[in-house]
Amino acid sequence: MPVIQILDPHVADLIAAGEVVERPASVVKELMENSFDAGARNLTVEIRGGGVPYIRVTDDGCGMAPEDAGVAFLRHATSKLRDERGLEAIGTMGFRGEALAAISAVSHIELTTRRRGDREGTLVTLTAGDIQEMGPAGCPEGTTLVVRDLFYNTPARLKFLKSDRSEASACVQAALRCALGRPEVSVRMIRDGSEEFFSPGDGRQDSCVYSLLGRELASTLLPCRGEDEGMTVSGFVSSPSAGRGNRAAQFFYCNGRFIKSQLLQAALEQAYKNTLLTGRYPACALYLDLSLGSVDVNVHPAKTEVKFSYEKRVFDLVYHTVLAALQGEDRSGREAAPVRRTEAPRQDFFRSMSAEQYRAAQAAPASPRPAPRPEPPFGGGMTLRAPEMPIQTRLDLYADAKPTGPVEKPPVPTGFEPPAPTPSVEKSVQNVESPRIPDHKILGEAMKTYILVEVGDQLLLIDKHAAHERMNFDRLKAQDRTIMSQTLLAPVTLRPDPGDGELLEQYDSLLRELGFEIEPFGQREYILRAVPADMLPSDGVPAVEEILEKLRRGKAPDPQSARDEILHTVACKAAIKAGWDTGRAELERIVEEVLSGRVKYCPHGRPVSAVLTRKDLDKMFKRIV
Repeated sequence: MPVIQILDPHVADLIAAGEVVERPASVVKELMENSFDAGARNLTVEIRGGGVPYIRVTDDGCGMAPEDAGVAFLRHATSKLRDERGLEAIGTMGFRGEALAAISAVSHIELTTRRRGDREGTLVTLTAGDIQEMGPAGCPEGTTLVVRDLFYNTPARLKFLKSDRSEASACVQAALRCALGRPEVSVRMIRDGSEEFFSPGDGRQDSCVYSLLGRELASTLLPCRGEDEGMTVSGFVSSPSAGRGNRAAQFFYCNGRFIKSQLLQAALEQAYKNTLLTGRYPACALYLDLSLGSVDVNVHPAKTEVKFSYEKRVFDLVYHTVLAALQGEDRSGREAAPVRRTEAPRQDFFRSMSAEQYRAAQAAPASPRPAPRPEPPFGGGMTLRAPEMPIQTRLDLYADAKPTGPVEKPPVPTGFEPPAPTPSVEKSVQNVESPRIPDHKILGEAMKTYILVEVGDQLLLIDKHAAHERMNFDRLKAQDRTIMSQTLLAPVTLRPDPGDGELLEQYDSLLRELGFEIEPFGQREYILRAVPADMLPSDGVPAVEEILEKLRRGKAPDPQSARDEILHTVACKAAIKAGWDTGRAELERIVEEVLSGRVKYCPHGRPVSAVLTRKDLDKMFKRIV
């Protein structure tokens, strides 16, 4: 008996279907692209129950003749490619002739279609790729395709799907990406009977972006446009002040096709270098138009990966176009910045004054704010001051407190001072040998960031944020219990990318264990109710966005790695920040941890200290040669 067997055609179709149809969102994408190729001006997508039981796509395109409808579901049957020369310049969304065959192989399909000008349409029903019924039918011009019971005959694929909520969110996101690339087509998305979005189809990029991405994001976007020898890039990029916690709001299109391109992503983010905060990412909707022969879309069956013939030119065009938009905002910002006059102190009006005195007080320039009263230094002349914090941050930090008197400058709660150990604890640790800490002297702080410590004939510089971050990380990782959390007075609403929504559900128990409480809130939103106790409430949303970005980029292949990635973010957000004034006790604790050798690197691998010897300083000042 021969070992090598030729697969049954049905089995081969099921294998091929796995390359194109990974989940219900893949079906939505492929059917919408077919509608675009058919010249549709109005398109409606409807899903139920996550897309597995029901997907319907209706368009007003050119429709199909009866003879075409019968062969459209055969493998490699396409109206968009004639010969091998067509592969050199592909201008349609689809061309492989695999999508309909792959979808029909794993579902029940009902197709109704009618060509423009025909008196009647055609009805075709299929099961597992086999035509069950075909005949004339009354229907409007265009095509309606209904997909039911997706993956009913491939349980291996069905069991790996996410929850209905996650799959439905992925379908909505796939439809949004397609609609955003075609401003000239009006797209309506319906999920379980309710409308998710609607694009006007007026051909304007700005109205398309506004209707699909929302007013909040659209208000932060800057228009951009650039050209270079037959290549054009246009669209919108976000202001540097509106950076986001992940790359979920980056949309790149090449000749109307949504693509994933590390080249374009690198060009975009390079333009924001030195203008965007570390850990924040720009948002964009960029449309690249170039000759069909200079881009290859025949790289992957999903057609989201492309290759450019002139990568450097494409990179430079996107980079300089985005950079010009950002520089234009800077110039306009300086010219339009209003100068506001400070009002007179309100307490002046609570005393009696004549009309002349009142008018004089109104006309007088605002008195300068008095300089802060100097406080007594300690150690090597360091001055302690409480950090200047926004009033909202103070309210968040002290919402549950009941002060007996006014607090002018509350200190930043860092949780540095541990409670005094009980006698039993002191007795139990007497026999434990602690690491030796050399004699040292804290000289002060440089730029409120680096601690200056004299140790013998060496000058030690310690990055207080990096060191404190490592201390927090080690402390949190050593805990074998749930991290204490704080409930927010005003819960915050999150609207993550569908892929990020899956991560929130997948790591929900781990996030709760580490102090985050996030719950579903509606169909596409989540609500943040609690954050770790050591974290400022205002850092809650940025922390969640940062965690999602790390998990989405594949840095957490297993639960332990995922826990470490989340702890990295929690430790960073709870650590002392550069620029804060820090108390001596806190500085002393950090210095002791570094000098003991327990803290050498931050959780991200950066060194926390640097050393300058007496010899280094003498050479620097030419005392020795």
